[in-house]
Amino acid sequence: MKAVLYHFLADGTVPQPGRDAPAELTGAVNKVLGIAGWAGTAAGVAGVIITGCMMAISMKRGEGSEHLSRLGMVLGGCVLVATAGPTIAFVFGS
Repeated sequence: MKAVLYHFLADGTVPQPGRDAPAELTGAVNKVLGIAGWAGTAAGVAGVIITGCMMAISMKRGEGSEHLSRLGMVLGGCVLVATAGPTIAFVFGS
C-alpha cells in the first residue's frame, strides 16, 4: 500500500475513482434530497408569511418589536436552502 502511495506522490498524478454508485441508491438519495428541498422551501414560505402576520398584528396594536430581524433570519434561511444544491454541484463538479 505504501509503495502505491509513494508512486502517486512521486509521479504527481492523483487517482480519479469512478462514480459507481448503484442506481437504486442514487434514486433513493435523489428522492430524499428532493423532498428535503421542497420541505425547506415550504418552511421558508411559511416563515415569511408568519413573520408578516406577526408584523401586521404588532403594527395594529401599536407595539414595536423586532420582526425585521426575524424576517432577515427567515430570508437568510431561504437563501441557504435555495443555494445549497448549486453550491454542492459547483464544489463537487457533478
